Amino acid sequence: MKKILLLIIIAFATNVSAQKIQVTEQLDSIEIMLGSQCHLFLSVTAKEKADVKFPDFSQTKLIAPGIEVVQQMRGDSIVNDDGTIKQTVVYRITSFEPKLHYIAPLNVMVDGKKIMGKKLALKVIDVPVDTTKLDQFFPPKDIQTNPFMIAEWIPAISLYFIASLMAVIAMLCYLMKKGNKPIRISFRIIKRVPAHIKAMSAIDEIKDNKLAIAENQKEYYTRLTDTLRIYIKERFGFSAMEMTTREIINRLQAEDPMKVAELREVFETADLVKFAKYSTLINENDRNLVSAIDFINSTKTEEIVEEHKEEEQLTEEQKQTNVTIKALKVLTYIAAFASAIILCITIWQVVMLIE
Repeated sequence: MKKILLLIIIAFATNVSAQKIQVTEQLDSIEIMLGSQCHLFLSVTAKEKADVKFPDFSQTKLIAPGIEVVQQMRGDSIVNDDGTIKQTVVYRITSFEPKLHYIAPLNVMVDGKKIMGKKLALKVIDVPVDTTKLDQFFPPKDIQTNPFMIAEWIPAISLYFIASLMAVIAMLCYLMKKGNKPIRISFRIIKRVPAHIKAMSAIDEIKDNKLAIAENQKEYYTRLTDTLRIYIKERFGFSAMEMTTREIINRLQAEDPMKVAELREVFETADLVKFAKYSTLINENDRNLVSAIDFINSTKTEEIVEEHKEEEQLTEEQKQTNVTIKALKVLTYIAAFASAIILCITIWQVVMLIE
């Protein structure tokens, strides 16, 4: 009786243990095309500390005749409410034999005990080929290489940026040069009037101002003698403005003595008026004026009014401005030329890379 009771208890315990261990085996697709892939899921539900060992196909690669294991992956572990753990292994499989394949139940070792899954079937469908239209089939293409590498384009890209920079520099130099126009050397036309014409013009001014009848005779003779001194300086070539009356007369002795005598009387009268407060008569003033006019007319030379250009000198600041503008002009040409050359080289490199 005791033996029967013990056997019943052992059988019941074994049944309870077997109920806690569950193996499931399933496919995510029962049909695949030739060469395609699908997944086989093998799951074991057992107690937490159970020793579970799944089949390993890393060496054999065949899970069944004609079915290869491409990859073997460990799935997620799920803890159930009753304390058991569900462990899963995923096998990625494929086949190149078009037929219905039979997959035998997989064996899982749980605490040293072999527990089997269930048998499965996988249908591999062949790709239909119309052999009557062979002209529509082409051989496999060669391995396509990368059209270019970044390293090959770095020189072309660098040259492009350099060309752009040179173009910007050229544009800036052009704008700066345009805003600062060069200072050109100007010329002024100077008329060289003969000495006797300038002297007669000054005497006419003296007559027009009626200085001969003015109370200030000193001004009259000062302007008259200054006119004669300027004429003598330009006509005879010596500095009469800084000379005394005697020195002037002595230098003019080579001329007509009669005219020199009359000129001496004009200068001596002027000296008396300016320095000795001598007062002259109106007719005496007129006579001296006529003597001055006669002296000019008798000693004048026939000269033509000449015109000549006189160059105006630039200041240091203006010269520096011109130098800067010239430098900007040269720099503009250099930058533009360099930009064009570099751009041509860049285009050539791009064409070579594309080809």
